[in-house]
Amino acid sequence: MILFTISQLHKGIIIKRPSAHIKTPYVADVTIENIEFLAHTPSLGCCGLADKGAQVLMEKTEKTKTNFRVQLAIFNEPEKNNIQYIGINPKLSETLVNNALLNNCFHKLKYIKKIGREKKILNSRFDFIGVDKDDRSFVLEVKAVPLADYDDIYAKERKKKDYTHRAYDTKISYFPDGYRKKLKDTVSPRALKHVQELEKIKKQEPNMRCILCFVIQRTDVKQFQPSLIDPIYRKAVQKAWINGVEIFTLQVSWTVDGVASFHSSKLPICLFETYGPRKKIL
Repeated sequence: MILFTISQLHKGIIIKRPSAHIKTPYVADVTIENIEFLAHTPSLGCCGLADKGAQVLMEKTEKTKTNFRVQLAIFNEPEKNNIQYIGINPKLSETLVNNALLNNCFHKLKYIKKIGREKKILNSRFDFIGVDKDDRSFVLEVKAVPLADYDDIYAKERKKKDYTHRAYDTKISYFPDGYRKKLKDTVSPRALKHVQELEKIKKQEPNMRCILCFVIQRTDVKQFQPSLIDPIYRKAVQKAWINGVEIFTLQVSWTVDGVASFHSSKLPICLFETYGPRKKIL
């Protein structure tokens, strides 16, 4: 099932971010057929997927400051014949979830009776609210998951390992990852706040369904997990789940022509390091 299409994508290479011309991390210098342009990078560098040397697919914009907006990253493992087109504009995830809800793609949330967007509850603004087929209200927050690798470890450690023997589709998709001043800090305070407030809502209104949905826009993965490199966020997700917050995944595949298709809503979710009762959600 096609969930979304971006027409007329342009393939380019990022040569510098931030741009040499506009000093903001959200703008990069890119080349298309050796001609230089400015491009909006809504995901910043996305841990290398939108930084110098990255191949990207961009949509033309009408803005005066930037010519294009980076929508997809091209991830290539030539030795394993694996090319992935990965949605890295965070707004794409919200659109994909919206269309997946309307098309009954989530096996645990079908035939919803009502849906709304951008609702403020407590001290956070959540992506979706609605009413399910059983007349239960729900609140749903979306998180984009562009990153995956054979081990969920720091990049410096990963460089020391040899993964040539591993099948291309045995990667772990993980969230979050990114820059932080101190390793003991959480990567995304905003993401942490969302999961903590979903837990609070669930405690205050036990009949309300509180859902955290991770959107994986690639097909070379075997499972999703809250990242081991951010133990603060990981423990918050574990605690929220124990207290009734539902964890969903939406897996989507993209083509070079900008067509996003539903792949699965049943990607295994690993919340804990060891398996056993209440250790893994399927």
